[in-house]
Parts: sequence; structure tokens; C-alpha cells
Amino acid sequence: MRAFGMWARLSAFCASLAIAGFLTVPSRAADTYPEHKVRVIVPFAAGGPTDVIGRMVAERLSEAWGQQLYVENMPGAGGNLGVETGARAAPDGYTIVVVSTGFIINPSMYSKIGYDPVKDFAPISLVAASPNVVTVHPSVPAKDLKELIALIKANPGKYSFAQPATGSTPHLAGELFKQTYNLDLVTVPFNGAPLAVNSTLGNHTPIAFTALPPAIGNIKDGSLRGVAVLAKERVAALPDLATNVEEGVSGLESDTLTGIVAPAGTPQAVIEKWHAAIVKMAADPETKKKLDTLGFVPVANSPNEFAERIKLEMARWDKVVKTAGIHVD
Repeated sequence: MRAFGMWARLSAFCASLAIAGFLTVPSRAADTYPEHKVRVIVPFAAGGPTDVIGRMVAERLSEAWGQQLYVENMPGAGGNLGVETGARAAPDGYTIVVVSTGFIINPSMYSKIGYDPVKDFAPISLVAASPNVVTVHPSVPAKDLKELIALIKANPGKYSFAQPATGSTPHLAGELFKQTYNLDLVTVPFNGAPLAVNSTLGNHTPIAFTALPPAIGNIKDGSLRGVAVLAKERVAALPDLATNVEEGVSGLESDTLTGIVAPAGTPQAVIEKWHAAIVKMAADPETKKKLDTLGFVPVANSPNEFAERIKLEMARWDKVVKTAGIHVD
């Protein structure tokens, strides 16, 4: 009995040590991370909004943590190549992925995809969001969305809209616009927002659905007319441009999102350290100013909030994709 009691006490003691050790590991991990370079995958070419924000995050956190965070651009397959590479990386905190809304939409659109947005990643934070915007060539008489709907209905098949990339939220916002109001409106895809904007500037496609950043300069100089920001609230960069909600055409709100995710299984302490750093960065006036110039608004929500946003956006756009019959092999 004495031996049993001794072993019981020894087992309890060892268990307490194990528990104590377990509880201190995350704290130590957070204190020492990162201990070497961190790869930040941007699944698009350099120069786009996702890349710009990814580099902003990498630069600020390199300064804060005293370790290099280097951006690796990995374009291909609408962002799928870089995201899939991130999904297969070791979940040790040394590979992080900067994602856009395509990360959420592509599983509904591609017949084969090498990742699951929910199962294969640990969300860290939605860094920033930019509402999409509807613009028209100045010769188009519509001044707001209601007038634009009436104009298209009165001229079925006459009007077309430019979109920057198949499956992007500007594209799907345009498809949702067509579906909601049963519009005979031709969709014209482009390989990038600059090409879509240029087409509307030349009046080849008199209407454009794009993210705000590539159109903001043209709206300000009057070469394109802003019809509506697809958001509940106006944006600081264009305070005079009304939202679709203000114009009485609700349900079209859509954003171009930029967030940070890590491979599933990344230590929670690392996730929390990243999130805290992003929250601090987003609160910085200089960061807010840079994002405002780009047409983005800082978000910096929690990992749980970002996870819920991913699920919400997946369900919403899956329906639009299927109704429009959008498919990419």
C-alpha cells in the first residue's frame, strides 16, 4: 500500500510538472518567436493591393520583431498556387499567407483546388477591406444605381460592364447586380483592374465594377463618374460618393478583402502574437493614412471574427457563382 501511495504521489507530481510545462510553452513560444526569417507568401504578382498590404505588414513587423519577414510573390491559377503552397507548409509560424477574397471564392469556382479555406488554415486577422465601386463613362446618363438599372432595362443587351478578374468580388458584385434586377447586361472580363478601367475610360465597356483603389484617381479627376460605393458607409477617400444603401439599392455591398492566415496547426501563441501586432499596426495613424490612400480601411479583427467572415463570404458568393454558371478548369 505504501508503494502504491508513493507511486500515486509521484504520478501526481509528474502530472503537475507536465501541466505546468504545458502552460508555459505558449508563453515561451510567444517570447522567442520569431527566431529566424519568416516567409510571407503573396499569391499574386508584385504591385497589386494584396502585395502592397502584404509588404506593409512585413516591413512593420520586421521592424517590431527584429527579424526579417520577406515577401515571396507566387502568382498563378488565380492565387491558388501560392495559397496551396502555404497550406502544405510546416505549421511552425515561419510561413504566413496574405490572402484576398479569391481565397474564399475560388473553391466554388475551380473544379480542382488544392486547399480548403476552413480546414487547412488558421485565420489570424482580416487586415483591411476596400469596398467595390461602380463607375461609368461620363457619356452614360445614369447618375445613381436606380437610374442605371432603369437605363439597362430600357436598353436590353446594349450595355456591358468591365470586371477585373473572373471570380473577383467586383465581378461577382456585377453578377449579383444582374441577378437581383434581372438585367440583360453583358459581362466583359479583363486580366487586371487597370485594363478594366481603361476599357471604361475608352467607352468600350461603358460600366465598370472594380475595387476602389484602381478607380479612385479617375473618379477624382472626373474621367469616370462614380455611381456608387458598394458599402453601408461612405469611404473617407471619396466622401462625396454615395453608397448603394443610401441610393436605396441594398444587398450589393461587397469588399475586396486582404487578410493574414497561417497553416492549420500553427501554435496559438504565434497566432496571437501576429494578431496583436496587426492590431497595433492598424491603429497607427501612418498606416491608416497609407491604407486610406489605397482606398482601404483597416479592420484588424480577431482570429475568430475572421474565421466567421470567411464562412459567411463563402456561402454568399457560392450562390452567386452557381447561379451565374461561373466555372474555371
